[in-house]
Amino acid sequence: MLQIIWIWCLIVSVADLTLALENGLVKTPPMGWLAWERFRCNTDCKNDPENCISDRLFRTMADIVVAEGYAAVGYEYINIDDCWLEKDRSVNGQLVPDRQRFPYGMKSLANYIHSKGLKFGIYEDFGNYTCAGYPGILGYLETDAHTFASWDVDYVKLDGCYSHPSEMDRGYPEFGFYLNQTGRAMVYSCSWPVYQIYAGMQPNYTAITEHCNLWRNFDDIQDSWNSLETIIDYYGNNQDVIVPNAGPGHWNDPDMLIIGNFGLSYEQSKTQMALWAILAAPLLMSVDLRTIRPEYKAILQNRKIIAVDQDPLGIQGRRIYKHKGIEIWARPITPVYQNYFSML
Repeated sequence: MLQIIWIWCLIVSVADLTLALENGLVKTPPMGWLAWERFRCNTDCKNDPENCISDRLFRTMADIVVAEGYAAVGYEYINIDDCWLEKDRSVNGQLVPDRQRFPYGMKSLANYIHSKGLKFGIYEDFGNYTCAGYPGILGYLETDAHTFASWDVDYVKLDGCYSHPSEMDRGYPEFGFYLNQTGRAMVYSCSWPVYQIYAGMQPNYTAITEHCNLWRNFDDIQDSWNSLETIIDYYGNNQDVIVPNAGPGHWNDPDMLIIGNFGLSYEQSKTQMALWAILAAPLLMSVDLRTIRPEYKAILQNRKIIAVDQDPLGIQGRRIYKHKGIEIWARPITPVYQNYFSML
């Protein structure tokens, strides 16, 4: 088990920044709020109206992100995950939000979130179905890209359930192409590599970094220290493959921040925030912001740690020492120390 983690954020300078993707977005890792880990696929609005996946939940979280200071420190995306859809497409083949839980439609929700100065994210799946069994995008890639653009979506997370990993090298770039063709800039979050890794394939990270703004490499995070530690170990053990792929506009995604839920202690929560900053990870909170305790809110709003995560060089950190439960992680940040790499 990790007993001590030392954070060593060296001051480093690099002359050339990695070019961003065609959409020019997320030059630093995206920050925001994502429903999945905390609220899962709760669709029971009759018995649990406060916590079900609904228009009401996302408007409420957008209000809190602004009112409680999260937006002021950089959190800007309000992202829906799975379970927002009707079980069938329209007669014209278009995606339909659940009519009971999203009665005003996604365009209205996007408008509300934008009125708060925030951005709106949505979920779909490169498969016949989403992981929860709702319509996937296969056969409708161009249609769905234009649908999202018409709803003023700012961020699209594309999962990989009910699909063939061997088809992802073609399919994920194709959907990204259609997103770009809409003329609306949308962050593109992929699950491309993790499903190929599950299938025993070696992901083509050169292609992934060219076509995705961020991507999942490993398991979904769960609300426990064991899950968090497993992800940290994976990133440390595989860093020679993972680290070189990160940079402005394209990021490795170790999954959501679970700070403020039930599974982490206060010290463990500080560990996640610190490690995610060193990993140049997206900072996507998945917590009930209505009930979060002040000490956990303070971790999520720590401006100094956020500044490390958002460093414009975009260089992902590394584990440089591990012995008997003690680990040292280092990340170069601006300004520079020219001989940093020769020191390691």
